[in-house]
Amino acid sequence: MIQKYKQHSAGFLFTLVLGAFSMWLSKLIPGDIIGSSVLALVLGMILHPVLEKIPQISSGVKFVSKKILKLGIILMGITLSFSQVLMVGKYALMLMVFTLLTAFGGGYALSKIFKVNWKLYSLLSTSTAICGGTAVATLGPVIEADDKDIAYAISATFLFDLLTVIAFPWIGHAIGLSDTSYGLWVGTAVNDTSSVVAAGYGFSEIAGSFAVIVKLTRTLFIIPIVLIFSYIHTRNKIRSTQGSEFDKKINIVSIFPWFILMFIAMVTVKSTGLVPENIVTGISFLSKLFMVMAMSAIGLNTSLKEVKGVGWKPMFLGVCIDSSVVFVSLGAQAILQRLF
Repeated sequence: MIQKYKQHSAGFLFTLVLGAFSMWLSKLIPGDIIGSSVLALVLGMILHPVLEKIPQISSGVKFVSKKILKLGIILMGITLSFSQVLMVGKYALMLMVFTLLTAFGGGYALSKIFKVNWKLYSLLSTSTAICGGTAVATLGPVIEADDKDIAYAISATFLFDLLTVIAFPWIGHAIGLSDTSYGLWVGTAVNDTSSVVAAGYGFSEIAGSFAVIVKLTRTLFIIPIVLIFSYIHTRNKIRSTQGSEFDKKINIVSIFPWFILMFIAMVTVKSTGLVPENIVTGISFLSKLFMVMAMSAIGLNTSLKEVKGVGWKPMFLGVCIDSSVVFVSLGAQAILQRLF
C-alpha cells in the first residue's frame, strides 16, 4: 500500500505546485474574471507534453484526477447547508425548475440537431444547470467522460461566464432590475461560482449576496443529477454490450456513486451549525485546492489539439444552452411575479 502511494507522490506534488500557482495567479487578475480552476486546466493542457518526457508523474496525475477530485467534491459539502434552500424560498426554487428543464431539455434537443455525443452535451447541460466547472468535474468520472470532453465543457463554460461578468451588471441596470431580481437572475443563469460573485457584486452588495446564496442552492442539485446520469450511463453500457436484447436489471448498489453520500454527510454537518467558522474556512480552502489540483491533472492528461479537435458544434451548443437559460430565467421571473 505504501509503495503504491509512493508511485503517486511525484504526480501529486507536481499538480499541487501547479494548483497552488494557479490559485495565486488567479488572485492577481482583477475582478475575479478568470477562476483558478480554469487557469489550472489551461496550464495543465499547455504542460501536457511534460507527461511524455517525465513518465514518472503519470500515475500520480491520474490519481489526482480521479481520487483527489472526489475528495475535493466531498469536502466542498462543508460550504453548503440545507438551510440555504429554505433561505432562498419557494420563489427561487420554482425559478430553478424552469432553468433546469431548459438546460437539460434544450441540451438534449440541440444535441440531436448538431449530432453531439451524449456525454459531452450532458456535461455542457449540467454545467449550465448546476454549477459550472465543479458540476462538470463531478459528473465527468461518473459517466466515464473523456478528459478532452471535460476540458472542452469547462472551457465553454469559462468563455460564456467571461461575457456574463462583463455584460450582466450593465444589462441589469439598463432594464431596471431590483437588487433581488438581479441577484436571482445571476444566481440561476451564471455558471461558475467565481463568475456569480463577480457579476453579482458588480451590481450591488445586496444583489451579490443573494446571487451567491441562490447559486449555492443550485449546487445541491448536483446530488440527484449525478444519480440520474449514473443510471443512464449504466443503461447505455448494458445496451451497447447486449445490442437490442436489453432485459438485464441494473444493480443500483454497484453503480451508486458512493462519494455523493459523503458529500451529503458534509452538507449535513454544516447544516447543524455546530462546526466553528475557522474549521469551515480551512476545509473549504482544502476542498478548493484539491479541486484546482484535479483540474490541472485533467489538463495534463489532455492536449490542446484534442480539445480543438472536438470542433465548433459543441461550443455553439453550449452557447445556445447558456443563452436559453439567461432568457428563460428573466422570463420566468416575470411570470412568477404576476402569479405570486
